[in-house]
Amino acid sequence: MATTTNWPLLEADHVSVTFPLSGGLFSKKRVVHAVTQVTLKIRAGETLGLVGESGSGKSTLGRALLQLEKVSEGEVRFDGQRVTHGLKSEIARLRMQTAMIFQDPFASLNPRQTLGESIAEVLRVHQKVPRNDVPARVAELLTLVGLRPEQASVKPSQLSGGQCQRAGIARALAIEPRLIVADECVAALDVSIQGQIVNLLMDLREKMGLAILFIAHDLAIVRRLCDRVAVMYLGRIVEEGPAEEVFTRPRHPYTAALVAAIPDISPDKPLPEEPLGGEPPSPVAIPQGCAFHPRCPYAQVQCRTGALPPTRQIADHTWTCVLSHAGDETVVPLTGRSFDEAQAG
Repeated sequence: MATTTNWPLLEADHVSVTFPLSGGLFSKKRVVHAVTQVTLKIRAGETLGLVGESGSGKSTLGRALLQLEKVSEGEVRFDGQRVTHGLKSEIARLRMQTAMIFQDPFASLNPRQTLGESIAEVLRVHQKVPRNDVPARVAELLTLVGLRPEQASVKPSQLSGGQCQRAGIARALAIEPRLIVADECVAALDVSIQGQIVNLLMDLREKMGLAILFIAHDLAIVRRLCDRVAVMYLGRIVEEGPAEEVFTRPRHPYTAALVAAIPDISPDKPLPEEPLGGEPPSPVAIPQGCAFHPRCPYAQVQCRTGALPPTRQIADHTWTCVLSHAGDETVVPLTGRSFDEAQAG
């Protein structure tokens, strides 16, 4: 894994994002709580995985961190400088040092431009190299992501999905970012191509010291790529910690259910007896207490009340749940191990 410093490159401090809902003239104004009171940090050279079901708020949070969505509450700091409600110069600095890789590799590129034109445009706008050096830098970036320099003359429609995603990564790297937000960037690709893109991101992280926020719903890929993992449910982070710790000893029942659902190639491993059922509640009407309680087989009385679950911590592993885990022998729910010591904390 990458070497990191203790100083956070990017910090989110109690960040919330809401969207107004349109209604009738005399109806009560309602809002969608897409992201609620999220606090997290990403250090230089670190890869943080952000996981959760569709609609959990992952992509909205990723966009809010780069100021592509308006933050309703809280603040975002990049390299120690506030960028939410801050000076335009600080937002410009953020844009100069961060980039985003999108889910659809074809939609992220202009179909009317060749790969070379698309990358050269970024180089010229950000004035990264002298104008005469742009073609050489384009060839260098294409080579860096595993494409051939002569492919600078082709358009996205002439490429495969994997090649387009590599081109999108090359375009993101053109600004020489310190942080990349990769939003489901392998979800639309074949499994074999997914592995190639993950390997590419791992190589680039090592070569360039990139910090990466890797947004995904595929936990197997996250486990392979990421140093740390944050698990999101209905707009909130419910668990965060080192990747191996979260995957081997998940502390929140939602995390445990996600881990239990990871496909295993072993034919001897049975499917979980109690897979996660139901659908997440509407972000317009979030349940009181723990938002996960309507789907949680371990829900206690206090899970259904107005108070949020307490945040618990062991070393750098945190989670929000009323269940207590008594000692190392306690086994976590839904991962195939016992949970006979689960009780109200």
